[in-house]
Formats: sequence, structure tokens, C-alpha cells
Amino acid sequence: MAIRTASDRDDTPEEAHEINVTPFIDVMLVLLIIFMVAAPLATVSVPVQLPASSAQATPSEQAPVYVTVQADLSLRVGEQPVPRDGLGVALQSATHGDAQQRIYLRADQRVPYGDLMAALDALRAAGYLKVALVGLEQGAR
Repeated sequence: MAIRTASDRDDTPEEAHEINVTPFIDVMLVLLIIFMVAAPLATVSVPVQLPASSAQATPSEQAPVYVTVQADLSLRVGEQPVPRDGLGVALQSATHGDAQQRIYLRADQRVPYGDLMAALDALRAAGYLKVALVGLEQGAR
């Protein structure tokens, strides 16, 4: 058996097998601050006026069915006034029962957005999911 003497020992320090997490925590805190600053900037809070559009009108094979929401919130299918609870029946008559036909929704500029959404909900409840919003072309005012 060999005996180790003081001259045989290595004077190099032993390696520390610990992970230094301080730089990791620093990086994570910087990323957290960046995301906390950037998240509110990602939301849109810009007032808009939406009635005009520069999109080209698409040709249709069938006669279009228009649902109009007037400024007094009354509904019309084509030219005929319709009560809100009779919208589904009037659309069935106008589309000959074809729920896949596109419905063109027109609304007066003064109609509040919530009332326009209520009209869209009434169309969805009647089974009409293909709805196009109608607006003026940008130079047509």
C-alpha cells in the first residue's frame, strides 16, 4: 500500500460543481421587463371610421340579397321592412331556402357598432353564415 506524502499532493484547487444562476436570473428579469413594456403596445386603441373601402366589387352569379340596418335601427330585406324577429323567415323567402347564399349587410354610418353586431348575430341565428359588409368606394362620396 502506498502512502501519500505532502509532496505528492496536488496544490490545485478542486473544481466547484455548482451552477451559477445569477446571470440566468438577470436575463430572465430583463426579458420580463421587455414583455411587460411591449404587451400594452400590442393592443390597438385607435378610433376609426369604417364606411369607405377601396376594394373592388366581386361579381355574383345570383341576385344579391341585401339586409339593411337603417339609422333608426329598423331592418329591411331588399326593399321590404322586416321586424327583427321575422328576419329568418324573410331571408328564407328571399334566398329560396338556400342558407349558403351570401347575404350583403348594409348599415347606416350612424348605426352603433353594438347594434350592427346584433344584426350579425340575428343573421347567424337564422343560419346565414356567409355575410359580406357593404361600404362605399373611396371616391364615391
